[in-house]
Amino acid sequence: MPKQNAGANHESLMPQAPTPHKGRGAVSNLQGRHQVLLRTAVDDGWRSEDDDAPPGTPGTRIFEEQAKTILTRNASPDIPFNVSLNPYRGCEHGCIYCFARPSHSYLGLSPGLDFETQVFAKANAPELLRRELAASSYVPEPIAIGVNTDAYQPCERDLKLTRRILEVLQECEHPLALITKSSLVERDIDLLAPMAAKRQAVVAMTITTLDPAIARTLEPRATVPARRLRTIRTLTDAGIPVGVSIAPVIPFITEPDLERILIASAEAGAVSASYIVLRLPWEVNPLFQQWLQAHFPERAQRVLNRIRDMRGGKDYDADFSTRMRGEGIWADMIRQRFDKLLMRLGLDKRADGFARLDDSAFRRPVTVPPRRHAAGGRDGGQLDLF
Repeated sequence: MPKQNAGANHESLMPQAPTPHKGRGAVSNLQGRHQVLLRTAVDDGWRSEDDDAPPGTPGTRIFEEQAKTILTRNASPDIPFNVSLNPYRGCEHGCIYCFARPSHSYLGLSPGLDFETQVFAKANAPELLRRELAASSYVPEPIAIGVNTDAYQPCERDLKLTRRILEVLQECEHPLALITKSSLVERDIDLLAPMAAKRQAVVAMTITTLDPAIARTLEPRATVPARRLRTIRTLTDAGIPVGVSIAPVIPFITEPDLERILIASAEAGAVSASYIVLRLPWEVNPLFQQWLQAHFPERAQRVLNRIRDMRGGKDYDADFSTRMRGEGIWADMIRQRFDKLLMRLGLDKRADGFARLDDSAFRRPVTVPPRRHAAGGRDGGQLDLF
């Protein structure tokens, strides 16, 4: 990926905010920077007056794909893990602030509505993982699952890719860290609890706000905040260490909830916490500004001004030293509020969870599926004719 111009504001990409779509985060299908065709929605008159859905309301389509690799290495100094795994590209949760949205532009799709309505499932993810863990050169270290797009988004209920991945990791006694905003993670307690007892599993629950009305537009298809708190309690009672991720902190939208989230999470059993201030890389910037105009027009300019105060006057600054926390007086005030309450509640910072994971019991998988070439042949053998 080319280095982003940290000072770019993308305002030239941002049209007037259209009417929001019920159950969707993005309010448009903003053209991605790698798209070569410009699409414009047109009412051709074929819609029936009896249709239940509003004009243009998009449904969700799930595409299965065969990935070539499944583990991603990270060298960012401000992230506490080095290896991550994402079973899905795109996410139906539709969180308007999601930093992964721009990745859909590499598929020739929009980071807007396409990102949350056209989801790609890596159907061979468990087999790829088994093969990578079996490699003689593989060195075990904790794998972070679902850091790009949620591994427990709605389609996981049927596809069960994440569960099959956990089964591989449990078999190999490989440490993992999950981050999600879905109560579906409770389904896999039977796998996570035994691993947690061996210091091989931790979970982070993302809670952005406790206000259900804001959550309904900010992250429309994610589990409601009160249910996420119940999930923290359920996982904690099962012996699984749970941290809370307050991300993102959006000035004047979710920022007033900072203390309430920390207190409620601690009462639910969370043992650690972290926060990230709003990030607006690439197309996330105009998409978020459209969302602001659609849902909070009366405070939109105030929110943007405060974001720029924390980004050195820019909409976004990708510098590793400041991109997660921001800078300036407002960023310092948020940090102080967080740190003081964290200390009073006796919570650790979430990064410590990775340090507590144990990879000493790792063993390579016994059986490994054969690698197939694009034409269907296997490694070391002749390509299949039919």
